[in-house]
Amino acid sequence: MADFRYKTVGLDGASVFGIVQAIDRVGALRLLAQRGICPTELAVASSIRESAPTSRVALHALRSSTNRPTIRRSELSSLIREIATATEAGLPLLQALQTIRKQAKGRALPGILDFVIERVEAGRPLHQAAEDYGQPFDEMVIGMLRAADTTGRMSEVLHQLADLIDRQVELRRDILSATIYPLILAALIVVSIAVLVVFVLPRILAPIIGQVDIELPLPTRVLVATAAFTVNYWWAIVCGMSAVVFGWRRWISRPLNRLALDRLVLRIPVAGPLVRDVAVARFTRTLGTLVSAGIPILQALRVVRDTLGNRAMMMAIDDVQDRVSSGSSLAEPLERSGLFPPLLVQIVNIGEKSGKLEQMLVNAATAFDRQVNSSLKVFTAILPPILIICMAVVASFVLAGMLLPLLQMQEALGA
Repeated sequence: MADFRYKTVGLDGASVFGIVQAIDRVGALRLLAQRGICPTELAVASSIRESAPTSRVALHALRSSTNRPTIRRSELSSLIREIATATEAGLPLLQALQTIRKQAKGRALPGILDFVIERVEAGRPLHQAAEDYGQPFDEMVIGMLRAADTTGRMSEVLHQLADLIDRQVELRRDILSATIYPLILAALIVVSIAVLVVFVLPRILAPIIGQVDIELPLPTRVLVATAAFTVNYWWAIVCGMSAVVFGWRRWISRPLNRLALDRLVLRIPVAGPLVRDVAVARFTRTLGTLVSAGIPILQALRVVRDTLGNRAMMMAIDDVQDRVSSGSSLAEPLERSGLFPPLLVQIVNIGEKSGKLEQMLVNAATAFDRQVNSSLKVFTAILPPILIICMAVVASFVLAGMLLPLLQMQEALGA
């Protein structure tokens, strides 16, 4: 048991202090809620047992490191779900973390749990311990953990957070599986053309150029010049590509340039709707989960903004925050931006008027997930034929460059 000192505001507006005994911070919040007390501050008033010296040394080294070990999103989801299950079974938060630590495997997870356990033992809430550690606890995760700490609905909110991370991981896998085949096909096209132009074409044309005095056709001259330049100035090509990559990174690092590029991406046929659908699905599910967890709408919008992945849509959310903070509805600025589908605007409008915004957002997230799957199918159905057509055009040019001099030589010998 530990003594927790709390601060609240009395009926006369004066600050009232008190002490409550509980196993952990969540238990203290639960006891205060049962007494009808809503604390504005809650901190441990008595220190509790110290950890082993070896653990302290390890944790000190861990805290002083700028590159702390991290885990994948799927592992983070499993960790959060284990904490939710343990607290749902009635275990106090600290005991739940210690139980999970005994079964933790790998290199990163035990260190993360040791760090969090030490902070929770010292009386810090779970979200502050996660924020002190850093990655893999991003702003969205910290916001949900803060909601779990302050609302007292620890297991419920953590289950919602685990479901949200699982969906994000699943969406990334869907996008990767949908684009990996076109990317492999594009790489094979580039490699095949490079091998033909640099190695095969010069061996075929060398005897022809040396034996027969003919003027090479334009496709052949282009290919020969390309092959010669590649062989003789490969170092210039490498330096040029490096300069292009460096210059591109410098250019894209500027906010205005990134904004212009993201706006352009949204206008590209097929790819633009896919990017928008992915961002809208992530926005809807994340916002619905955060609001249902008790996080205020403005704070939830700030968290959701950084999950969109498109600067144009992020700026639209900035405008939404400004208008909502000044008393406007949420649906109006979403519609004014022109970047969000009418269905989402209608759902938000109805949800605000009915007082069931979070429920409608969570339900609508499923529909937008289906829209993402449909857009992925369209993208994967259209992109391979486009790549094949491009490959056919380039291959036809290379084939013409190889066959036309052979036909000219045959005509010259026949004459």
